[in-house]
Amino acid sequence: MKANVGTIDRSLRIAAGLILIGLSLSGAIGLWGWIGVVPLATGLFRFCPAYPLLGINTCKRKT
Repeated sequence: MKANVGTIDRSLRIAAGLILIGLSLSGAIGLWGWIGVVPLATGLFRFCPAYPLLGINTCKRKT
């Protein structure tokens, strides 16, 4: 897997995932909050499986 998630994208994904999971654990949004595992995992692994299909890469390109 080649990294395709850049620094800002990665930070936002991790934050969103943690917020969703935290809200789910507190009971504020119910079980749907566990969908936060997806952005958390893609942020931690720096790879989004949808990006290659869409032709997106937010990583800086090496010159």
